[in-house]
Amino acid sequence: MKRIFSLSLLSILLSPVLYAQIDFERVKQRVVAGILEAEANDEQVARLIETMEDDGSWPGINYEDVSNTGFENRIHTGNMIEMSLAFNKKGSLFYQDKKLAKLLNGALNFWCDNDFICENWWYNQIGTPKALVEVLLLMGDHIDPDLIARTLPIIGRANLEAPGARQGGDRIKVGGIAAKKGLVVGDEDQFGDIMKVINAEIKFTTGDRGMQSDYSFHHRIYRVNTTYSYGGGYASVFAEWAAYVAGTEYAFTDDRIEQLIDYYLDGICKQAVYGIYHEKGAMNRGISRKERFHPLSIETPAQLMVASDYRRNELEEIISLRQGESEPKAAFSRFYWQSEHFVCQRPEFFTSVRMYSVRNYNMEAPYNSEGLLNHHRGDGANFLSLKGDEYLNIWPVYDWQKIPGTTVMQKDQLPPPGEIQKSGLTNFVGAVSDGYYGAVGFDFISPHDLIKVRKAWFFFDDAYVCLGAGIESESYSHPLVTTLDQNLLKGDVLLDRGNGKEIMDEGEHELEEVKWVYHRGTGYIFPESANIQLSNQEESGSWRRITHQSYVSREQVKKDVFKLWIDHGVRPQGRRGGLVNTPMLPRDVKYQYIVVPSTESGQMDIDLGLEIIVNNRLLQAVKSEKSGLVLAIFYKAGELVISEYLKISIDSPAALILKTEKGVVREISAADPTRAMSKLHLSITDREGEQELTIQLPTGDFAGQSVTVDF
Repeated sequence: MKRIFSLSLLSILLSPVLYAQIDFERVKQRVVAGILEAEANDEQVARLIETMEDDGSWPGINYEDVSNTGFENRIHTGNMIEMSLAFNKKGSLFYQDKKLAKLLNGALNFWCDNDFICENWWYNQIGTPKALVEVLLLMGDHIDPDLIARTLPIIGRANLEAPGARQGGDRIKVGGIAAKKGLVVGDEDQFGDIMKVINAEIKFTTGDRGMQSDYSFHHRIYRVNTTYSYGGGYASVFAEWAAYVAGTEYAFTDDRIEQLIDYYLDGICKQAVYGIYHEKGAMNRGISRKERFHPLSIETPAQLMVASDYRRNELEEIISLRQGESEPKAAFSRFYWQSEHFVCQRPEFFTSVRMYSVRNYNMEAPYNSEGLLNHHRGDGANFLSLKGDEYLNIWPVYDWQKIPGTTVMQKDQLPPPGEIQKSGLTNFVGAVSDGYYGAVGFDFISPHDLIKVRKAWFFFDDAYVCLGAGIESESYSHPLVTTLDQNLLKGDVLLDRGNGKEIMDEGEHELEEVKWVYHRGTGYIFPESANIQLSNQEESGSWRRITHQSYVSREQVKKDVFKLWIDHGVRPQGRRGGLVNTPMLPRDVKYQYIVVPSTESGQMDIDLGLEIIVNNRLLQAVKSEKSGLVLAIFYKAGELVISEYLKISIDSPAALILKTEKGVVREISAADPTRAMSKLHLSITDREGEQELTIQLPTGDFAGQSVTVDF
């Protein structure tokens, strides 16, 4: 009996160690299985075997160029991954092929002999270590032990003390590589410590690198929305490890997983077209990379569901949408006040508005010589998608001074790429949203050209209204242009100049008294007939215009492009200057148009029930007769008369949504685009009389967020 008790006690004492070993091995098996989910390309591997040089290199790779725009050496590490996959995939022609293993050892030996260092730190601390550690995980004992020992220090450049392991997305990526190194060498303690670090990185770091309080993401401290690029990598690496360690002693805490799921669904997915495709307004220098039209990966939502059941139905819906098993149904509007980015989705379209203020910068800098013409993509860019392919690879032929939604001075050429990134010059930049409707206000002063315009967008059920006022310029030689859209030409361009529908011939056109224009399922309506310019013709350019990466072709690209814009002329405000310096009040130059997505040309003359109440440099407002909505942007304290029995006064700047029913205000949503106030004071007069109202506003990290008050 005493012996049995002793054995039982020993078992109890040893079990934590045994379970830890079991969990460690289980995680390692999951990681290897995850890497092996990639497809093996036998045809490519056969070419690699045939062309490999005796020293383990491949012809055609420029191993000498280790610059930011070059480093074709990455092809070498990619080749090793291809070979490792083929060696380990049971369906591959090269499964467990000894010759392939020998050649792979030669390729790895060549890399270790040369230890290529790129001018771009990312390859040294992330790209190369990730590839090499995955080769070791896949190949295991098939790599010579001495070669493993030579490879580990190169992988070790990915460590939590490395300069690149900065707070936010890069820290998680570097930590993930270091964790895989721990799996290779069997260091359970190191692995466990890294899992704790990754878990702790899921947090709000508003005002710094990382996840912001509105679920957008800033990779750098100059505050530019990078939710797609770096923020997407941040989510995917965490989700990957959350799935790997689920159900083990290394599992992440529920609160961190749930915060990551919130960020993924409300930050990343809601800034994507239907949650399926990358949306161009949220992209930075990555817009200059050629892409294929395909849905975003289902890998991250699938991994998050392995780790947690939190918001499972919504994750399943994202997967269903991306696999083409369901159609978009969601309808919402959302403002990311930390990044000054607004999105609106309906089941038939997705659109966004990108802005910046004194709080943020306009655009990511052109790192690695990418995105060389992005100067004006933050100036109120208003991209619109119905299918998601409206701008697919249009960028080589794009007119980068005619970006949808922007008002831009038309210069002979854009400034040098080093002058792209600028801080905003005004603090009135924001939006109000009740979750479905939205109003956006942008007191825009261009840091490039010092032009001024107060721009507003009002989003209703099936259409949105775009207003501009107070348009001014100090240039005596360059005109100002407001662009409605510029996308790939597909089908006829139709318009009405008061004499019925016309089909436009190919070319560039100056047109007067236009009522509406129709192209590719979208109508552009002018409430007051306008003089416009329209182009529907072939344009040419090259990828080399927008990126100087070594792989980019200089070959001329030709595409058919649709452009629609309003030319405001030179110094449209009419203020005198030069030798005749007589002071005069500037004219309040304006534009106004309505965008009707997902419609038919035969519907263009139907009354939308939208009325522009006022559009001037102090106040812009629109109402919907059908829904009783009133959306308004107050640039200063003032009064809005909506009807003979309905008006609202406010003692400060604000963005407002009023929901009315039979002449009575039932609900108000409000936000402060200046982020300077803690409360708003309003006076409302409707059919039930006059009342005073004070609305408490969010402050601190949530300043700029909307508040809704029911009556």
